[in-house]
Amino acid sequence: MANRIWYFKSSNSSRASRNVKLSGKRGIDLGLSGCFLRGMRKSRWFHVSGLVPGLFLLASFSGMDRARAIPDAPALAATNTPGHKSPDFVAGKIDSSLQLVPPSDPRFRYEGRIDNADPAGPVILWQGSRVAIDFEGSQLALRFDCLEGQSFFDVGVDGTKCILAIRDGNDQRFVFQPVLGRGRHRLTLFKRSEASAGTVRFRGIDLAAGARAWLPAPPVYKLTMEFIGDSITVGACDEDGDADQWDNRQTHNNALSYGPLTAAAFSADYRNIAVSGMGVVTGWVDVRAGQIWDRLYPKASSSPADLNAWKPDVLFVNLGENDDSYSRARGKAFPETFADAYVSLVHAIRKAYPSARIILLRGGMYGGSQSAALRDAWQTAVARLEAADPAINHFVFTHWTRNHPRVADHRAMADELIAWLRAQDFMRNHSSNH
Repeated sequence: MANRIWYFKSSNSSRASRNVKLSGKRGIDLGLSGCFLRGMRKSRWFHVSGLVPGLFLLASFSGMDRARAIPDAPALAATNTPGHKSPDFVAGKIDSSLQLVPPSDPRFRYEGRIDNADPAGPVILWQGSRVAIDFEGSQLALRFDCLEGQSFFDVGVDGTKCILAIRDGNDQRFVFQPVLGRGRHRLTLFKRSEASAGTVRFRGIDLAAGARAWLPAPPVYKLTMEFIGDSITVGACDEDGDADQWDNRQTHNNALSYGPLTAAAFSADYRNIAVSGMGVVTGWVDVRAGQIWDRLYPKASSSPADLNAWKPDVLFVNLGENDDSYSRARGKAFPETFADAYVSLVHAIRKAYPSARIILLRGGMYGGSQSAALRDAWQTAVARLEAADPAINHFVFTHWTRNHPRVADHRAMADELIAWLRAQDFMRNHSSNH
């Protein structure tokens, strides 16, 4: 297929979102205030949302989706990310007229690898962790404490979503601004930023005096999935512009990375244990995958997580990119011990999860796709593992990027993985919701 290019420009400041069918025109004025383009391979229908006024978007298609801002265009505003509205929570002081629902209240539903050692202040750690509760009344405030680093959440109230940025240290309270109507409401929190960037204690919610709360109906999950990996699996930089940036983790959105997109396709409960810069033998951070995959915190010194509390039916491992990129950046050879270390890691995972189907992944960025050294070492490890364990399989992404994958790239990666999973005999008992 020939490479075809379209240019899009927003012409007004109104917020909008629509589906667009591409034509052969070189320039299409969509009249949008947004900068997001998503679509499926072999399709010309794309969802466009969130352009900063006046921003041009370049879309190039040659068998795979790709979208990026033209270099001299203004950067994307974080609050204009797809699916989000302007923040609806503002910092506020404690209001003694409201009633506190403490985090230990059994009406909260927690999902994720969370530190519950202190029930009065569970630490929300890993990306993809969720909290939910149903409540009534016109008022709502969220309480947090003991922030370390940066923590960002997708917060949903009755389907209205916003990004909550927690940047200060102690005793943080955020008030939902619009007055809520009567009836039952649903609050959901999804930790979009990664554990190694920051953690925070959840201190509960404030409701109107006398308002009731309920445990939400349990999600209808058909299976459980866990993803172990590095920044690709984290979703690092996926809402950045042309250049990767690490100062503000608000644009590192795990919710739109390939892991949760794949899990959603199979109605799967989801866990993400990934650290940016982490390798198997070497990498850009001090910890190695073998040191933290089974830990409560992303630290080698952390206490072990309770792996019996939640077990994956399908577990994915996507590692090796940093072993390759760090070695090349330092002028060193690819680690000779990679294959042995990789095999040892997977053996440890198998010991903890004897019934899980383990899927060994490679790709998404340059190393996984183009590095012969990584490819050869990974293939050696995979061959050894699959020869000894019939419940281990492998999959290699064809879609890859030089920068960290953006949301459109994650969608393409998820589409590849979903299609492959649907064709596997071991998934026949897990029908997808598509």
